[in-house]
Amino acid sequence: MSLKETITEDMKTAMRAKDTERLGTIRLLLAAIKQKEVDERITLDDVAVVAVVDKLIKQRKDSVAAFEQAARQDLADKEAAEIKILQVYLPQRLSAEEVAAEVKTIVSELGAKGPGDMGKVMGAVKTRLAGKADMGQVSAAVKAALAG
Repeated sequence: MSLKETITEDMKTAMRAKDTERLGTIRLLLAAIKQKEVDERITLDDVAVVAVVDKLIKQRKDSVAAFEQAARQDLADKEAAEIKILQVYLPQRLSAEEVAAEVKTIVSELGAKGPGDMGKVMGAVKTRLAGKADMGQVSAAVKAALAG
């Protein structure tokens, strides 16, 4: 069963259970997937669906930070709850050590030296670690690998 089918089944389950918070979040996710499919006239595979989920989680994290800064804890809590629901659809993430090791391998494969090669390294890292790691964490690991 594809990830998109799993999400659709979870939506049906949430409907039956009358779980309105979960249902709303899953509907937002399905709408974002559908929007990308319509815009690009393609059917998304699991990797592309994970990218959409990642994007939605990043948006939610930014919102949580903004709401907490504005002293709106009620809205921050709602966004945090949506993050938990969305994270279910992400594959198992790599640990910080695994990310650092993977980045070092890619840096040595490309022969990258210094901060000037950051773009080249990030391009290779994104294709290899897409959906497997938080890109903020990956970016920090790339900076560390190129600095040292």
